[in-house]
Amino acid sequence: MLIKLLERIQLTIGVLFLVVFFITIVIQVITRYMGVSAIWTEEVATYSFIWAVFMGASVMLNRREHFKFDLLLNKLTGKSKKSLYLMNDFILLLFSIGLFYLGIEAVQNFWNYTWVSIPELKMGYVWISIPIMGGTMVIYTFAHILRNVRNFSEKEVTE
Repeated sequence: MLIKLLERIQLTIGVLFLVVFFITIVIQVITRYMGVSAIWTEEVATYSFIWAVFMGASVMLNRREHFKFDLLLNKLTGKSKKSLYLMNDFILLLFSIGLFYLGIEAVQNFWNYTWVSIPELKMGYVWISIPIMGGTMVIYTFAHILRNVRNFSEKEVTE
């Protein structure tokens, strides 16, 4: 239940930032066509796209729709396939924990930097997307591990 709610929140945030990205790009095209330079549009578009991608990446990890090499996975069956899933999940968990931890350090180091075109905004608002992505990836991967360990003796593989 918590996982579905968390995923829905992340998808909503990701879609909102994609909408901001799209609107900003449209504004940028229109203003350039009119001969006016709206310098803020490039940064807003870039940073909103970063947020959209990071929120989407975490959701894709939860749905197991992320990039993967599945040649070996498709050839295995039974407990060997489940073991490979668990090994992959443990590797993803370590990566996600590292991403979360280093993301927090990045936010602390770069929080007070400001945007070039909008100096009222801090770069911390952009960088905070990294530990949010890493933290939710930890939650999603841990839930996958728990589910796979619980269902390890069943015949069907839970992805």
